[in-house]
Amino acid sequence: MNNIIKDFKKHPLTQTRFVHPVKLTYEQNGKQKAWEAVQSFDSVAVLLYHTQQDAFVLVKQFRPPVYLNDESKTFTYELCAGIIDKDKSLEEIVKEEIDEECGYNVALENIQKITSFYTNVGVSGAKQHLFFACIDESMKMHEGGGVHDEQIELLYLPFKEAKAFVYDEEKAKTPGLIFSFYWFFENIKSL
Repeated sequence: MNNIIKDFKKHPLTQTRFVHPVKLTYEQNGKQKAWEAVQSFDSVAVLLYHTQQDAFVLVKQFRPPVYLNDESKTFTYELCAGIIDKDKSLEEIVKEEIDEECGYNVALENIQKITSFYTNVGVSGAKQHLFFACIDESMKMHEGGGVHDEQIELLYLPFKEAKAFVYDEEKAKTPGLIFSFYWFFENIKSL
């Protein structure tokens, strides 16, 4: 994957597809208030555990908003994820994302719901639905990497390195990824 970012610029947002900036006004305890927010889609994310490699499968990709705030963080490490923009079940969307981003075919009945939570509550307040699935090489269909021009790279993170990875501040990670690791550590004996 090409690691060079060039000609990075910020532009005003006028016509949007996935996020919609809004100004919110309201009264709270008799006082008028205003807030700037972004309406966006809810999402799904899935922690993938590769049983044969004893490793988590993460996606690594360029996230312009992270780069905007910290140019030393060219890439983020994330769970396989996607927005909910189709008239399908959450599990069906998870299955599609696993195929598109990671190249594995996981049966719907093997996709386990962990929980749901709100992300970025100060800006968008979108809900993320978190899932878990085990994979192995018999499920591999293709190399993954995303669709269109997503440029997603896979990282197979060995289980024994996961706890140190959580605290490595040099790696840009999402809260959902960190939470899912802790869920896995608590539940590993029952999986």
